[in-house]
Amino acid sequence: MGEAMLAVVLQKRLAKPQAITVSDVAEARLRYLEKKYGIVTISSNRQAVEKAEVIVLAIKPQNLPQVMAELKGYLKPSQLVLSIIAGAKINTLSRGLGHNLIVRAMPNTPAQIGEGISVWTATADVSKKQKESARAILRAMGKQVYVDDESYIDMATAVSGSGPAYFFLMVEALVAAAVDIGLPRDKALVLVLQTMLGSGHLIQRSGREPGELRRMVTSPGGTTAEALAQFEEGKLTELFKKAVRAAYNKAKELGR
Repeated sequence: MGEAMLAVVLQKRLAKPQAITVSDVAEARLRYLEKKYGIVTISSNRQAVEKAEVIVLAIKPQNLPQVMAELKGYLKPSQLVLSIIAGAKINTLSRGLGHNLIVRAMPNTPAQIGEGISVWTATADVSKKQKESARAILRAMGKQVYVDDESYIDMATAVSGSGPAYFFLMVEALVAAAVDIGLPRDKALVLVLQTMLGSGHLIQRSGREPGELRRMVTSPGGTTAEALAQFEEGKLTELFKKAVRAAYNKAKELGR
């Protein structure tokens, strides 16, 4: 996700390559990023943040304690920290960094192609100008939604953050089902992908609720009704609730 942010920031010309410094523990990764994007790379987190206006934390949750220990006492009062670390609460970041200008965001993987969705919030100390800077970065990756209540971030993690994997699984399953009844896999994939994309756009543009659209396409005694009956028998809706609840609980657990 960190590279996705880097790519779209450069693509949207929010910053020049020479104005961006990236640090990483893997030298090979740094060489790759420097060669591909023309940015400045460095192995020291402290040196990386020295001249930064916005510091993006795009690391694994288990690496956060070490990074916070490295940066505590080295951040300037005017620097904005933007975290996309799953589960990492603002209070944890603020205490660990000794810093109050923090934006917490949860983007998702379609951000790689500028079609993502990010849910974010900010501390009261973050200025209007800094919020606009954060909004511009997140908007470059797709849509963005600001929330006042931080608890919504963990909820968004379970829905939109993990959500792409749910759709990938559904595509896998529907393609496999199509192949099972005799469709060639390449044709099945085209049919499934366009059906998913078209259905999403229809929901967006029709102004109708998904349930209403479902009922409109479901003729009594027809093929769609027969298929939906199988989903109901398998309690698909309840399974989705169970899955999202599990992801939500895990997000909260990561923040403890």
